[in-house]
Amino acid sequence: MVMLTSTSWPSTGRGRSPGSHRSHRHCRRAARCSGARCSRCRPPCSTVASPLAWPCTTLPATAPSPRASCTPGRRPAPASFNGAVGPPPPVIDRTLVKDPTGLYDVFVKAKPTAGEMDRVKTWEHRLLATFTLSKEEIQRVKDVVASEAGRRGATPPRCSSLVATFGFMWSCHQRTKDTGSTGADPTYLLFPVDHRSRMKPPVPEEYLGNCVGIATHAAPMDQLAAAGGLFIACTAVAAAIDEAVRGIGSPETVALWMHRVREAGVAGMWTVAGSPRFRVYEVDFGFGRPAKVEIVSVARTGAMAVAEGRSGRGGIEVGISLPAAGMQSFQMCFQDAIDWLHQ
Repeated sequence: MVMLTSTSWPSTGRGRSPGSHRSHRHCRRAARCSGARCSRCRPPCSTVASPLAWPCTTLPATAPSPRASCTPGRRPAPASFNGAVGPPPPVIDRTLVKDPTGLYDVFVKAKPTAGEMDRVKTWEHRLLATFTLSKEEIQRVKDVVASEAGRRGATPPRCSSLVATFGFMWSCHQRTKDTGSTGADPTYLLFPVDHRSRMKPPVPEEYLGNCVGIATHAAPMDQLAAAGGLFIACTAVAAAIDEAVRGIGSPETVALWMHRVREAGVAGMWTVAGSPRFRVYEVDFGFGRPAKVEIVSVARTGAMAVAEGRSGRGGIEVGISLPAAGMQSFQMCFQDAIDWLHQ
């Protein structure tokens, strides 16, 4: 479930409301419209059911003005907000995703029963906070990981912006936890990986449906929380992606998925919800883009919620849900890590 907090109506730059008629020669009395149709502007007020249908009554002055064809005898062209071209239609052809290994049956058999679902723990008295890594901070994480790899004489992992973000937050999260674990205890990060472009043949980018795989990898708890935890975390995340995209669709890969998930469930894991590629801050249903997007289910699952930065400057937002004491500890760890990046 995604909670959207809408902003005010976006400005058109012309100072008109959607309900104020343009000054046409054929319709001088449009401003006093009482239900009669203005054929070149909008439908009559009596037929309007919602503000999104552009009634003739005045709405906020910052609302977008519809742009439609005024050619007599022709139906007005569909309006596009701010002149933007809409996205291509989604592809919903399920036959494009081949399932020779019977993944559907595998996951249906592993699905928890109704009784098990009823016993799912619901977290109470938890806080939900958003932490943002700027584009510059993400680049700094990449530089630190490459430098540490050189110091260790190791091959640097492929550190994308997503890898850097996951690694940074994972190491902070582990430092926050005080489980009394030993160095031999592993912990896992589990997140979805897009398989559309990696299928054979590739599935169109507009495909609407589940075409993802599981990526997961372990790291020693004490090493994640230590001084070199950022390098350990990013290396594990990069290795998880490399393993996830290898042998897509093969029976061996499916068997490995199930084995890793069971193993992670026993050892302890942190999961990821969302993706910066969803571009949730570009969503506009006609009443403006959202001011803040949160995946509120993480308050129950404890997952890390990920989205692109709302500023549009290349950063990444991460939502965290923790009890009050744990949140305070995480904030301190996060700020200490940010300060360390800027040294």
